Amino acid sequence: MAWTGRLITALAVCGVLLAGSAGCGSRAAQEKEQGAGTPSPVGELLEERDDEGRPYREVEEEGAPEVGVEVTPDTDGGWDVRLRIRNFRFSPDGTADRAVPGRGLAHLYVNDRLVALLRTPGHHLSAHTVRRGTHQVTVRLYADDGSVWAVGGKPVESTADITVSESSPTTAPNETERGTAAPGPAGGRGSPDRGRRAG
Repeated sequence: MAWTGRLITALAVCGVLLAGSAGCGSRAAQEKEQGAGTPSPVGELLEERDDEGRPYREVEEEGAPEVGVEVTPDTDGGWDVRLRIRNFRFSPDGTADRAVPGRGLAHLYVNDRLVALLRTPGHHLSAHTVRRGTHQVTVRLYADDGSVWAVGGKPVESTADITVSESSPTTAPNETERGTAAPGPAGGRGSPDRGRRAG
C-alpha cells in the first residue's frame, strides 16, 4: 500500500507541474497576442527621412524633446558648441537600439555635413572644421534606434549661423562671430532661415 501511495503522490506532483507549465505557456502566448510584455512604439514613424535615410519619429508637441544651440569662439581659433535641451536625456554609449521617450543622442552638422555624434551637451569644433566665412551649425536630436525625433512633421533641431573672420583669436567676439538658436516655448524654432524645429 505504501508503494501505491508514493506512486499516486508522484503522479499528482507530475500532473501539477505539467498543468503549471502549460498554464505559464498559455499566459505567455496570451500576452504576446495582446502585445503585453513587448515595448510599445514611441511615437509614429513617418515616411519623411533625413539626408542619411533615417525615418522621422513623430511625437506630440506637449512634452516633446527640445534643443537650442549656442556657438562661441574660443581663444585658439576654434568654436565651443553648447546645447540647451528640454524633455531630453543623452543616452550613454552602448545603449540598446530602441526608442525611449525623450532619450537619445544629437547629431552635429556644419553646413549640412555631419561632424559629430553627441552624448553630452558640449562639443568643441576645431579651427580647421569652420574656416573663414559664414557657416550653419545644426544640432538634430535622434532616438537610440536611429530615428529622428520630430514634431509636426519637422525634425527636432536648432541651427546657429556663425561667421569666421581673420581677426585675432584673442579678440572678444562680436555679434557676427557668435551664433545662437535657443528653444522657445513648447519647442520653439531654430534658425528662421531654415524654418526647422528647435524642439
